[in-house]
Amino acid sequence: MTIKNDLYLKALRGEKLERPPIWLMRQAGRILPQYRAIRSSLSGFKALLHRPDLAAEVTIQPVDELDVDAAIIFSDILVIPEAMGLQYELVEKKGPRFLDTITQSSDIPKLLSGSEAAIKLNYVFEALDITKKALQQRVPLIGFSGAPWTLMAYMIEGQGSKTFSKAKKFLYQEPKASELLLEKITDTIIAYCKMKIEHGANAIQIFDSWAGMLSPQSYKKFMLKHLRRIAESITEVPVILFCKGAHHSLTALSEMDCDAIGLDWTISPENGLALTKSRKVLQGNLDPCQLYAAPEEIAKATTEMIQAFAAKHIVNLGHGVYPDTPLEGVKTFVNTVKNYKYSQ
Repeated sequence: MTIKNDLYLKALRGEKLERPPIWLMRQAGRILPQYRAIRSSLSGFKALLHRPDLAAEVTIQPVDELDVDAAIIFSDILVIPEAMGLQYELVEKKGPRFLDTITQSSDIPKLLSGSEAAIKLNYVFEALDITKKALQQRVPLIGFSGAPWTLMAYMIEGQGSKTFSKAKKFLYQEPKASELLLEKITDTIIAYCKMKIEHGANAIQIFDSWAGMLSPQSYKKFMLKHLRRIAESITEVPVILFCKGAHHSLTALSEMDCDAIGLDWTISPENGLALTKSRKVLQGNLDPCQLYAAPEEIAKATTEMIQAFAAKHIVNLGHGVYPDTPLEGVKTFVNTVKNYKYSQ
């Protein structure tokens, strides 16, 4: 069946469009009252993840409420470490806490990887099946995964961190063990994403949320080859790489076999275009805090951003929308994009 609004997929293919597509990272979440109503009826965030029917419902909520051009399956990047053997919990207002972490090289061979790990995430695949059916081909459905470094960082640190010094220490002191761990994570990411595609994902986005924690030299030495392998392995649908803070590697990322590159808000569109040499479609870039501003300021900043990218662009924020963002600010952002017309 043909997707009715395929603007997002056309943009990923680099086709000429009348306007740019828009979706928001974390669009399914606390900005929507209907999401908060579902969350309040459950024991916690993970309870929602493990209810495919409800995960599908909250995936579709922003399509109904905001009229965005793509849905992204409601899930969490940390389901992969859990499937590999490290249990975690999500503590309200504090974030993830791993019950077990990797503390030494001998912990790594015990981890499951590849399809053996990915198959444990059947509840995610069920959510995709339900979502795909309920969407009725209205818009594309995005699947996603955390990137190898971001997942490794959590698996060693055990929680969020301002420095991820434990994970970086392991990387520098145990380079061979780190490489084995990164390979196992990468194998699992690829298997997981391919299974998501089998269950209806029309595109895959890879989130390296903590890419900016590594030096340019370390990111190049340890991480780029794994991102390259992911991009080369997922050939069935378009792939978007979003490596937050890794401006130093934008040129290298643009040379990979991906279809788009996400930009955070700390780089100008002009520099993003220059560093990627306009090879790829670019996505994102607006400061999430811009949506706290007055409507006219949101509209002005959004329009200026669109114009700066000169048509090869998928509109999004430079990171996920914050939970306390005013819904009217989000709607102003979306509506500004949907009313914009490229000059022909």
